[in-house]
Amino acid sequence: MRVTYLTQYFRTPRMVGGTRAYEMARRLVDRGHEVTVVSGSPGADLLDGDTTTDEDGVTVRWLPVLCDNQMSFQARMRAFASFATRASSVAARLRHDLVFATSTPLTIAVPGVVAARRRGAPMVLEVRDLWPQLPIDFGALRSPVSRRAAFALESWAYRNAASVIALTPGIVDSIRDRFPGSQVHLVPNGADLELFDVDAGQTAALRQRHSWLGDRPVILYAGTVGLANGVDYLVRVAEQLGRHDHRAAVVIVGGGGELDAVRRQAAASGVLDRNLFVVGQVSKQEVPAWLSTASMAVSCLRDLPSLQGSAPNKVFDALAAGRPVAVNYGGWLTDQLVDAGAGIHLPPHDPAEGARRLAELIGAPDRLRSARAAAARLGGERFNRDYLFEQFHAVLLAAAGSPDSGQRSALAASRGAR
Repeated sequence: MRVTYLTQYFRTPRMVGGTRAYEMARRLVDRGHEVTVVSGSPGADLLDGDTTTDEDGVTVRWLPVLCDNQMSFQARMRAFASFATRASSVAARLRHDLVFATSTPLTIAVPGVVAARRRGAPMVLEVRDLWPQLPIDFGALRSPVSRRAAFALESWAYRNAASVIALTPGIVDSIRDRFPGSQVHLVPNGADLELFDVDAGQTAALRQRHSWLGDRPVILYAGTVGLANGVDYLVRVAEQLGRHDHRAAVVIVGGGGELDAVRRQAAASGVLDRNLFVVGQVSKQEVPAWLSTASMAVSCLRDLPSLQGSAPNKVFDALAAGRPVAVNYGGWLTDQLVDAGAGIHLPPHDPAEGARRLAELIGAPDRLRSARAAAARLGGERFNRDYLFEQFHAVLLAAAGSPDSGQRSALAASRGAR
Protein backbone atom coordinates (compact mmCIF):
# COMPACT_ATOMS: atom_id res chain seq x y z
CA MET A 1 0.00 0.00 0.00
CA ARG A 2 0.87 3.66 -0.22
CA VAL A 3 0.51 4.97 3.32
CA THR A 4 0.46 8.60 4.37
CA TYR A 5 1.52 8.70 8.03
CA LEU A 6 0.59 11.90 9.89
CA THR A 7 2.24 12.82 13.17
CA GLN A 8 3.28 16.12 14.67
CA TYR A 9 6.17 14.42 16.49
CA PHE A 10 8.15 12.05 14.27
CA ARG A 11 11.50 11.21 15.89
CA THR A 12 14.27 8.83 14.89
CA PRO A 13 16.66 7.22 17.43
CA ARG A 14 19.19 9.95 16.62
CA MET A 15 16.75 12.54 17.99
CA VAL A 16 15.25 13.32 21.38
CA GLY A 17 11.84 11.83 22.06
CA GLY A 18 9.68 8.76 21.57
CA THR A 19 10.17 6.68 18.43
CA ARG A 20 6.91 4.69 18.13
CA ALA A 21 6.05 6.33 14.78
CA TYR A 22 9.54 5.64 13.42
CA GLU A 23 9.48 2.01 14.55
CA MET A 24 6.05 1.35 13.03
CA ALA A 25 6.78 3.24 9.80
CA ARG A 26 10.07 1.48 9.10
CA ARG A 27 8.42 -1.90 9.70
CA LEU A 28 5.70 -0.98 7.20
CA VAL A 29 8.46 -0.26 4.68
CA ASP A 30 10.06 -3.63 5.48
CA ARG A 31 6.72 -5.25 4.56
CA GLY A 32 6.79 -3.64 1.14
CA HIS A 33 4.59 -0.62 1.77
CA GLU A 34 5.45 2.88 0.54
CA VAL A 35 5.33 5.22 3.54
CA THR A 36 5.38 9.02 3.51
CA VAL A 37 5.41 10.70 6.91
CA VAL A 38 4.25 14.29 7.34
CA SER A 39 5.64 15.68 10.60
CA GLY A 40 6.38 18.88 12.45
CA SER A 41 9.98 19.96 12.89
CA PRO A 42 12.13 18.15 15.49
CA GLY A 43 14.28 21.25 16.01
CA ALA A 44 15.32 24.67 14.87
CA ASP A 45 17.51 23.28 12.07
CA LEU A 46 14.42 22.31 10.06
CA LEU A 47 12.45 25.53 10.35
CA ASP A 48 13.53 27.25 7.13
CA GLY A 49 10.89 25.57 4.99
CA ASP A 50 9.51 22.18 3.97
CA THR A 51 12.30 19.59 3.99
CA THR A 52 12.23 16.00 2.74
CA THR A 53 14.54 13.29 4.07
CA ASP A 54 14.83 9.53 3.84
CA GLU A 55 14.82 7.83 7.22
CA ASP A 56 15.61 4.14 6.74
CA GLY A 57 13.35 3.90 3.71
CA VAL A 58 10.62 6.15 5.14
CA THR A 59 10.08 9.39 3.24
CA VAL A 60 9.62 12.20 5.78
CA ARG A 61 8.18 15.60 4.89
CA TRP A 62 9.26 17.92 7.69
CA LEU A 63 7.05 21.00 8.01
CA PRO A 64 8.47 24.16 9.63
CA VAL A 65 6.25 23.96 12.72
CA LEU A 66 8.01 23.51 16.04
CA CYS A 67 6.14 22.21 19.09
CA ASP A 68 7.76 20.97 22.29
CA ASN A 69 7.04 20.55 25.97
CA GLN A 70 8.83 23.76 26.94
CA MET A 71 6.28 25.91 25.11
CA SER A 72 3.25 27.34 26.90
CA PHE A 73 -0.09 25.68 26.29
CA GLN A 74 -1.24 28.69 24.27
CA ALA A 75 1.88 28.47 22.09
CA ARG A 76 1.33 24.76 21.59
CA MET A 77 -2.30 25.36 20.62
CA ARG A 78 -1.10 27.77 17.93
CA ALA A 79 1.44 25.17 16.78
CA PHE A 80 -1.30 22.50 16.64
CA ALA A 81 -3.47 24.75 14.45
CA SER A 82 -0.54 25.72 12.21
CA PHE A 83 0.50 22.12 11.68
CA ALA A 84 -3.08 20.99 10.97
CA THR A 85 -3.37 23.66 8.28
CA ARG A 86 0.02 23.01 6.65
CA ALA A 87 -0.25 19.22 6.89
CA SER A 88 -3.72 19.28 5.32
CA SER A 89 -2.32 21.07 2.28
CA VAL A 90 0.68 18.76 1.93
CA ALA A 91 -1.09 15.45 2.66
CA ALA A 92 -3.99 16.21 0.32
CA ARG A 93 -1.54 16.29 -2.61
CA LEU A 94 -0.06 12.89 -1.79
CA ARG A 95 -1.29 9.68 -3.40
CA HIS A 96 -2.21 7.04 -0.85
CA ASP A 97 -4.31 3.95 -0.28
CA LEU A 98 -4.51 4.57 3.47
CA VAL A 99 -4.07 7.54 5.79
CA PHE A 100 -2.78 6.92 9.29
CA ALA A 101 -3.01 9.80 11.76
CA THR A 102 -1.60 9.56 15.27
CA SER A 103 -2.34 11.93 18.14
CA THR A 104 -1.53 13.81 20.26
CA PRO A 105 -2.86 16.37 19.57
CA LEU A 106 -6.31 15.37 18.37
CA THR A 107 -6.11 18.10 15.72
CA ILE A 108 -4.08 15.57 13.73
CA ALA A 109 -7.48 14.24 12.62
CA VAL A 110 -8.01 17.39 10.52
CA PRO A 111 -5.26 16.69 7.94
CA GLY A 112 -6.09 13.00 8.28
CA VAL A 113 -9.69 13.46 7.17
CA VAL A 114 -8.78 16.03 4.51
CA ALA A 115 -6.17 13.72 2.96
CA ALA A 116 -8.40 10.64 3.17
CA ARG A 117 -11.36 12.36 1.53
CA ARG A 118 -9.19 13.87 -1.20
CA ARG A 119 -8.18 10.39 -2.42
CA GLY A 120 -11.20 8.39 -1.28
CA ALA A 121 -9.00 6.42 1.10
CA PRO A 122 -9.77 5.17 4.63
CA MET A 123 -8.22 6.83 7.68
CA VAL A 124 -7.01 4.99 10.76
CA LEU A 125 -6.73 7.20 13.83
CA GLU A 126 -4.35 6.41 16.69
CA VAL A 127 -5.15 7.85 20.13
CA ARG A 128 -2.30 8.03 22.64
CA ASP A 129 -3.94 10.11 25.39
CA LEU A 130 -7.43 10.88 26.62
CA TRP A 131 -7.95 14.08 24.65
CA PRO A 132 -9.70 16.42 25.26
CA GLN A 133 -10.16 15.23 28.85
CA LEU A 134 -6.45 15.57 29.60
CA PRO A 135 -6.14 19.31 28.83
CA ILE A 136 -9.41 19.87 30.66
CA ASP A 137 -7.98 18.22 33.78
CA PHE A 138 -4.95 20.49 33.52
CA GLY A 139 -7.14 23.56 33.31
CA ALA A 140 -6.00 24.37 29.79
CA LEU A 141 -9.54 24.28 28.33
CA ARG A 142 -11.55 26.34 30.78
CA SER A 143 -14.34 28.00 28.87
CA PRO A 144 -17.53 26.12 27.95
CA VAL A 145 -17.04 27.15 24.33
CA SER A 146 -13.51 25.69 24.08
CA ARG A 147 -14.64 22.47 25.73
CA ARG A 148 -17.62 22.06 23.42
CA ALA A 149 -15.37 22.67 20.43
CA ALA A 150 -12.85 20.08 21.67
CA PHE A 151 -15.50 17.41 22.21
CA ALA A 152 -17.03 18.22 18.82
CA LEU A 153 -13.62 17.68 17.20
CA GLU A 154 -13.26 14.38 19.03
CA SER A 155 -16.67 13.16 17.87
CA TRP A 156 -15.97 14.25 14.28
CA ALA A 157 -12.60 12.48 14.30
CA TYR A 158 -14.06 9.15 15.41
CA ARG A 159 -16.96 9.36 12.95
CA ASN A 160 -14.48 9.78 10.10
CA ALA A 161 -12.11 6.99 11.16
CA ALA A 162 -12.42 3.57 9.58
CA SER A 163 -10.65 2.18 12.67
CA VAL A 164 -9.17 3.55 15.87
CA ILE A 165 -6.00 2.28 17.55
CA ALA A 166 -5.72 3.05 21.26
CA LEU A 167 -2.58 2.66 23.35
CA THR A 168 -4.22 1.65 26.65
CA PRO A 169 -7.28 -0.34 27.72
CA GLY A 170 -8.62 2.77 29.48
CA ILE A 171 -8.65 4.69 26.20
CA VAL A 172 -10.29 1.73 24.46
CA ASP A 173 -13.06 1.61 27.08
CA SER A 174 -13.58 5.38 27.02
CA ILE A 175 -14.02 5.47 23.25
CA ARG A 176 -16.27 2.39 23.13
CA ASP A 177 -18.47 3.71 25.94
CA ARG A 178 -18.98 7.12 24.34
CA PHE A 179 -18.84 6.13 20.65
CA PRO A 180 -20.28 2.59 20.44
CA GLY A 181 -20.02 2.46 16.65
CA SER A 182 -16.24 2.93 16.60
CA GLN A 183 -13.95 0.05 15.67
CA VAL A 184 -11.35 0.31 18.44
CA HIS A 185 -8.24 -1.86 18.75
CA LEU A 186 -5.64 -2.00 21.52
CA VAL A 187 -2.01 -1.78 20.36
CA PRO A 188 0.09 -0.57 23.31
CA ASN A 189 3.56 0.90 23.28
CA GLY A 190 6.35 -1.61 22.77
CA ALA A 191 9.83 -2.61 23.84
CA ASP A 192 12.60 -2.28 21.23
CA LEU A 193 14.83 -5.15 22.32
CA GLU A 194 17.67 -4.69 19.82
CA LEU A 195 18.14 -1.02 20.65
CA PHE A 196 18.54 -1.76 24.36
CA ASP A 197 21.02 -4.62 24.04
CA VAL A 198 24.05 -2.85 25.58
CA ASP A 199 27.41 -4.46 26.34
CA ALA A 200 29.21 -4.01 29.62
CA GLY A 201 31.88 -1.81 28.02
CA GLN A 202 29.34 0.92 27.23
CA THR A 203 28.11 0.86 30.80
CA ALA A 204 31.62 1.17 32.20
CA ALA A 205 32.44 3.99 29.77
CA LEU A 206 29.37 5.94 30.83
CA ARG A 207 30.26 5.66 34.50
CA GLN A 208 33.79 6.82 33.73
CA ARG A 209 32.52 9.88 31.82
CA HIS A 210 30.30 10.80 34.75
CA SER A 211 32.58 10.30 37.71
CA TRP A 212 29.87 11.21 40.20
CA LEU A 213 28.16 7.92 39.33
CA GLY A 214 31.03 5.86 40.72
CA ASP A 215 29.62 2.46 41.62
CA ARG A 216 26.46 3.90 43.18
CA PRO A 217 23.13 2.15 42.63
CA VAL A 218 21.07 4.28 40.25
CA ILE A 219 17.33 4.90 40.14
CA LEU A 220 16.81 6.34 36.65
CA TYR A 221 14.10 8.62 35.34
CA ALA A 222 14.59 8.87 31.56
CA GLY A 223 11.91 10.92 29.86
CA THR A 224 10.08 14.21 29.58
CA VAL A 225 10.09 16.55 32.56
CA GLY A 226 6.78 18.25 31.87
CA LEU A 227 3.71 19.36 33.75
CA ALA A 228 2.02 15.97 33.42
CA ASN A 229 5.02 14.03 34.72
CA GLY A 230 5.20 15.38 38.25
CA VAL A 231 8.96 14.80 38.49
CA ASP A 232 9.05 16.99 41.61
CA TYR A 233 7.89 13.79 43.34
CA LEU A 234 11.39 12.38 42.81
CA VAL A 235 12.92 15.36 44.60
CA ARG A 236 10.82 14.57 47.65
CA VAL A 237 11.78 10.90 47.34
CA ALA A 238 15.47 11.80 47.18
CA GLU A 239 15.10 13.81 50.40
CA GLN A 240 13.98 10.63 52.16
CA LEU A 241 16.16 8.12 50.32
CA GLY A 242 19.34 8.94 52.24
CA ARG A 243 17.75 7.66 55.45
CA HIS A 244 17.60 4.18 53.95
CA ASP A 245 20.53 4.06 51.50
CA HIS A 246 23.08 6.87 51.51
CA ARG A 247 24.74 5.59 48.30
CA ALA A 248 21.64 5.35 46.06
CA ALA A 249 21.28 8.12 43.48
CA VAL A 250 18.22 9.37 41.62
CA VAL A 251 19.26 10.39 38.09
CA ILE A 252 17.00 12.44 35.81
CA VAL A 253 17.78 12.17 32.09
CA GLY A 254 15.48 14.30 29.96
CA GLY A 255 14.19 17.76 29.28
CA GLY A 256 10.96 19.70 29.36
CA GLY A 257 9.16 22.73 30.61
CA GLU A 258 9.49 21.78 34.28
CA LEU A 259 13.19 20.84 34.27
CA ASP A 260 14.44 24.14 35.67
CA ALA A 261 11.79 24.12 38.38
CA VAL A 262 12.79 20.59 39.40
CA ARG A 263 16.45 21.59 39.47
CA ARG A 264 15.66 24.63 41.67
CA GLN A 265 13.57 22.51 44.03
CA ALA A 266 16.35 19.94 44.32
CA ALA A 267 18.90 22.67 45.08
CA ALA A 268 16.65 24.25 47.72
CA SER A 269 16.10 20.90 49.43
CA GLY A 270 19.83 20.08 49.46
CA VAL A 271 19.69 16.94 47.30
CA LEU A 272 20.96 18.35 43.97
CA ASP A 273 24.31 16.76 43.08
CA ARG A 274 24.23 14.87 46.37
CA ASN A 275 21.81 12.03 45.72
CA LEU A 276 19.81 13.56 42.87
CA PHE A 277 21.50 14.41 39.58
CA VAL A 278 20.04 16.15 36.51
CA VAL A 279 21.65 15.18 33.20
CA GLY A 280 19.30 16.89 30.75
CA GLN A 281 18.22 15.79 27.28
CA VAL A 282 19.92 13.00 25.36
CA SER A 283 19.04 11.26 22.09
CA LYS A 284 17.11 8.01 22.11
CA GLN A 285 20.33 6.24 21.08
CA GLU A 286 21.96 7.30 24.36
CA VAL A 287 19.13 6.12 26.61
CA PRO A 288 20.10 2.40 26.49
CA ALA A 289 23.52 3.10 28.02
CA TRP A 290 21.91 5.10 30.82
CA LEU A 291 19.44 2.30 31.52
CA SER A 292 22.30 -0.19 31.57
CA THR A 293 23.82 1.73 34.50
CA ALA A 294 20.57 1.67 36.46
CA SER A 295 19.52 -0.73 39.17
CA MET A 296 15.96 0.15 38.26
CA ALA A 297 13.90 2.75 36.43
CA VAL A 298 11.13 4.98 37.70
CA SER A 299 8.08 6.51 36.03
CA CYS A 300 5.93 9.15 37.69
CA LEU A 301 2.85 11.17 36.77
CA ARG A 302 0.68 13.77 38.40
CA ASP A 303 -2.23 12.29 40.31
CA LEU A 304 -5.03 13.11 37.83
CA PRO A 305 -7.87 10.79 36.74
CA SER A 306 -7.04 11.16 33.03
CA LEU A 307 -3.44 10.05 33.66
CA GLN A 308 -4.27 6.89 35.58
CA GLY A 309 -3.72 3.90 33.35
CA SER A 310 -1.20 5.74 31.18
CA ALA A 311 1.56 3.85 29.38
CA PRO A 312 4.65 6.10 29.08
CA ASN A 313 7.41 5.18 26.62
CA LYS A 314 9.97 5.15 29.41
CA VAL A 315 8.38 2.07 30.99
CA PHE A 316 8.77 0.02 27.81
CA ASP A 317 12.33 1.24 27.33
CA ALA A 318 13.13 -0.03 30.81
CA LEU A 319 11.55 -3.41 30.08
CA ALA A 320 13.56 -3.68 26.86
CA ALA A 321 16.68 -3.07 28.95
CA GLY A 322 15.61 -5.65 31.52
CA ARG A 323 15.15 -3.12 34.32
CA PRO A 324 12.29 -3.24 36.81
CA VAL A 325 10.15 -0.12 37.01
CA ALA A 326 8.78 1.77 40.01
CA VAL A 327 5.62 3.76 39.20
CA ASN A 328 3.56 6.15 41.32
CA TYR A 329 0.28 5.81 39.43
CA GLY A 330 -2.29 3.06 38.99
CA GLY A 331 -3.88 1.31 36.06
CA TRP A 332 -3.44 -1.65 33.79
CA LEU A 333 0.29 -1.21 33.14
CA THR A 334 1.07 -0.91 36.84
CA ASP A 335 -0.92 -4.09 37.44
CA GLN A 336 1.06 -5.87 34.71
CA LEU A 337 4.38 -4.79 36.25
CA VAL A 338 3.47 -5.73 39.81
CA ASP A 339 1.76 -9.02 38.90
CA ALA A 340 4.78 -10.10 36.81
CA GLY A 341 7.24 -9.15 39.55
CA ALA A 342 8.77 -6.62 37.14
CA GLY A 343 8.04 -3.50 39.15
CA ILE A 344 6.69 -1.89 42.29
CA HIS A 345 4.09 0.75 43.08
CA LEU A 346 5.05 3.93 44.94
CA PRO A 347 2.35 5.83 46.87
CA PRO A 348 1.95 9.17 45.06
CA HIS A 349 1.30 11.19 48.22
CA ASP A 350 3.83 9.50 50.48
CA PRO A 351 7.37 10.00 49.13
CA ALA A 352 8.86 8.74 52.41
CA GLU A 353 7.22 5.35 51.87
CA GLY A 354 8.19 5.48 48.21
CA ALA A 355 11.84 5.98 49.20
CA ARG A 356 11.61 3.08 51.63
CA ARG A 357 10.24 0.74 48.95
CA LEU A 358 12.93 1.75 46.46
CA ALA A 359 15.71 1.23 48.98
CA GLU A 360 14.23 -2.11 50.01
CA LEU A 361 14.34 -3.46 46.45
CA ILE A 362 17.79 -2.07 45.68
CA GLY A 363 19.11 -3.53 48.92
CA ALA A 364 17.89 -7.07 48.15
CA PRO A 365 20.20 -8.47 45.41
CA ASP A 366 18.29 -11.71 44.88
CA ARG A 367 14.95 -9.93 44.63
CA LEU A 368 16.43 -7.33 42.28
CA ARG A 369 17.86 -10.03 39.98
CA SER A 370 14.46 -11.72 39.91
CA ALA A 371 12.75 -8.41 39.09
CA ARG A 372 15.21 -7.77 36.27
CA ALA A 373 14.52 -11.19 34.77
CA ALA A 374 10.78 -10.60 35.04
CA ALA A 375 11.14 -7.21 33.33
CA ALA A 376 13.08 -8.77 30.47
CA ARG A 377 10.41 -11.46 30.03
CA LEU A 378 7.60 -8.92 30.02
CA GLY A 379 9.39 -6.77 27.46
CA GLY A 380 10.39 -9.72 25.30
CA GLU A 381 7.01 -11.42 25.29
CA ARG A 382 3.97 -9.30 26.14
CA PHE A 383 5.33 -5.95 24.88
CA ASN A 384 7.72 -7.01 22.14
CA ARG A 385 7.53 -4.35 19.41
CA ASP A 386 7.74 -6.94 16.63
CA TYR A 387 4.72 -8.82 17.98
CA LEU A 388 2.73 -5.61 18.52
CA PHE A 389 3.53 -4.48 14.98
CA GLU A 390 1.72 -7.57 13.70
CA GLN A 391 -1.43 -6.38 15.47
CA PHE A 392 -0.91 -2.83 14.18
CA HIS A 393 -0.34 -4.09 10.63
CA ALA A 394 -3.47 -6.25 10.73
CA VAL A 395 -5.62 -3.25 11.68
CA LEU A 396 -4.25 -1.19 8.79
CA LEU A 397 -4.71 -4.01 6.28
CA ALA A 398 -8.28 -4.59 7.43
CA ALA A 399 -9.12 -0.88 7.18
CA ALA A 400 -7.71 -0.80 3.64
CA GLY A 401 -9.68 -3.90 2.67
CA SER A 402 -6.60 -5.99 1.93
CA PRO A 403 -7.51 -9.61 1.03
CA ASP A 404 -4.92 -11.01 3.47
CA SER A 405 -6.07 -8.85 6.40
CA GLY A 406 -8.28 -11.57 7.82
CA GLN A 407 -5.44 -14.08 7.79
CA ARG A 408 -3.12 -11.59 9.52
CA SER A 409 -5.78 -10.71 12.11
CA ALA A 410 -6.25 -14.37 12.93
CA LEU A 411 -2.47 -14.81 13.23
CA ALA A 412 -2.18 -11.84 15.59
CA ALA A 413 -5.10 -13.13 17.68
CA SER A 414 -3.58 -16.60 17.96
CA ARG A 415 -0.25 -15.16 19.07
CA GLY A 416 -2.05 -13.05 21.66
CA ALA A 417 -3.83 -16.14 22.99
CA ARG A 418 -0.49 -17.89 23.46
